[in-house]
Amino acid sequence: MIRRVLLFFSVNVAVMMVLSVLLALLGVRGEGLMGLAILCGVFGFGGSFISLQISRWSAKRAMGIALIDPNTPRPGMEAQLVQRVRALSQKAGLPKLPEIGVYRSPEVNAFATGPSSSRSLVAVSTGLLERMDDDAVEGVLGHEISHIANGDMVTMALLQGVVNTFVMFVARIIAGIIDNFLRGNDERGGGLGFFGYFIVVNVLQGVLFILAMPIIGAFSRWREFRADAGSARLAGAPTMIHALESLARNTGHFDKNDAALATFKIQGGVRGLLGKLSATHPPIPDRIQALRQRQAN
Repeated sequence: MIRRVLLFFSVNVAVMMVLSVLLALLGVRGEGLMGLAILCGVFGFGGSFISLQISRWSAKRAMGIALIDPNTPRPGMEAQLVQRVRALSQKAGLPKLPEIGVYRSPEVNAFATGPSSSRSLVAVSTGLLERMDDDAVEGVLGHEISHIANGDMVTMALLQGVVNTFVMFVARIIAGIIDNFLRGNDERGGGLGFFGYFIVVNVLQGVLFILAMPIIGAFSRWREFRADAGSARLAGAPTMIHALESLARNTGHFDKNDAALATFKIQGGVRGLLGKLSATHPPIPDRIQALRQRQAN
């Protein structure tokens, strides 16, 4: 857990430094509404897309993922995993076989990440391999391959960039209004001051991001339904339904400490604060019902 926190912190510091240098080179100072909009856009979209570009690297280090060499997998589980991912990837029309890895965890989960369909990673937990049968694993892998084929990581980065930009921009506009109001009512012209402005901006960003969470959650839930449908096409609807039923029996086995990757996993819990509105995954019974309706039609 400490390693994950340190990695998250160091990556974010590095991203901020890179973007700060870029802004300095471009001569952007954030003066005026246009300058502020550009500043927020660079940090909002820049941070999101840099995170996307290093998503495989950071996921492998945060989760301790052991990669499988697809050319020389060990007989048994590794060979079967490579065979399934290769077959599903070819069926989905991916230009390149994703990296395949396993991470040690009792959680019953899997995820896909990466900046493009030719630079992707599919990782499964040891808990999933131990608790699920072959058909259920097939359905889960089909779901993750569908995420890659659909370009879901890129669209999530775009959405996150829009939200980040909006939150940063509006927070600074509101903080500026508060600062001007205080200056107008203070004979000494004190206003918020540097530290007061910094605190107000960060509080406002936190509040605005919480208010934006239902937008991110709604899109994330929609893409989960779409990935389920994709797996139904690749592996068969009965296989994907069986996989979801297996997940439903193991809903208590997922790692709540990996919030940064929760959006990309096949199974996710309901987060606090805004509860169901901000959940990244639909309830499993709803996902099963959606597949059965598609099957009936």
